[in-house]
Amino acid sequence: MRTALERGLKAASLVPMSMPIPPEAFTQLRYALSDHVATVTIDRPQVRNALDRRAYDELESAFRHIHADPEVRVAVVTGADPAFCSGEDVKAMMTGAQKEASVARLTSGKAGTTPAAAAVLDCAKPVIAAINGVAVGWGCELALFADIRIASEQARLGEIFIKRGLITDVGGLSRLPALVGPEKAAELLFTGDIVDAAEALRIGLVSRVVAHGELMAAAGGLAARIAANPPLAVAAMKEGLRRGTGYAHAELGAWVSATLGRLFQTDDHREGVASFLEKRPPVFRGR
Repeated sequence: MRTALERGLKAASLVPMSMPIPPEAFTQLRYALSDHVATVTIDRPQVRNALDRRAYDELESAFRHIHADPEVRVAVVTGADPAFCSGEDVKAMMTGAQKEASVARLTSGKAGTTPAAAAVLDCAKPVIAAINGVAVGWGCELALFADIRIASEQARLGEIFIKRGLITDVGGLSRLPALVGPEKAAELLFTGDIVDAAEALRIGLVSRVVAHGELMAAAGGLAARIAANPPLAVAAMKEGLRRGTGYAHAELGAWVSATLGRLFQTDDHREGVASFLEKRPPVFRGR
C-alpha cells in the first residue's frame, strides 16, 4: 500500500505525452542509466546541439521517462562536445512549415508552457546541468530549468532571444532573476549578452566551475551523493523547494506562449532570423 507521501508525489505527475519516444529509439539524444543516475546527452554536435523538432520531443520524452522510472533518482543533462546546447536550430525551427506549425500552436489559445520545458521543470527527480560549452537561447533555458548548474571552464551562457525578436522561455523570466537578481537579469535579457564561465560563477548563474576534463566526474560525483539519500525524501525536498520559492510555471508559460505567437509574426523576428542566417547585422524597425 502506498504511503500518503507517495500518493502526494504521484498526484504531481506530468500530464501524459500523446506519443512518448522510448530512450532506445532516441536518435538526437543519448540516454544512459547507471547506479540510479540517468545521463541525458544532446547529441547533435554538427549543429552545436541546436534543437530541432525531433530533439525537443526526445528531450521531453527523456524527462518524462526519468520522472516515472523508480530506478532513476537523479538526472544529469549535458551536450556532446563542444557545446551544451546552442538553442533552437534556427533554420529548422524558425523558417518554413515548422515555423507555421509553431505559430498555429502558439496562437491557438490552448498553448501552455513549452512541453520540453514542462517535462524538465515538473520532473520529481533532482536535475543537474553539466554545462560543457555554449549554452545560449533555449540552451541557457535548459540550464536554468535544472536544480543545480556545474560549468566547464569552456562554458558560455546567454539569453539571446532578443536578438531574434523574441522573448525568453519561463526560465529567463523567473529563475534567472532569482539567481542573479532582477537588475542583472534585466541587463542580460535586454542585451542578449553572453557571459563566460567565470562571470557566470561570479553572478551566481552557476554553482561551480571546473576544468573541462573534470566536468562529468564532478557532476557524476554530486549526483551519486544525492542518489545515496532516500528517494522519497529527496523528491519531497524538491517539491518543498518549488513551493518555498513560489515557482509555478503554468500561468507564466501560457503568457510566454501567447506572446511568442505574436512575436513570431513580426517583421523584427523575420529580420532577426534572416540576419542570423545571412551572417549580417540586423536592422530592427519596431514592427
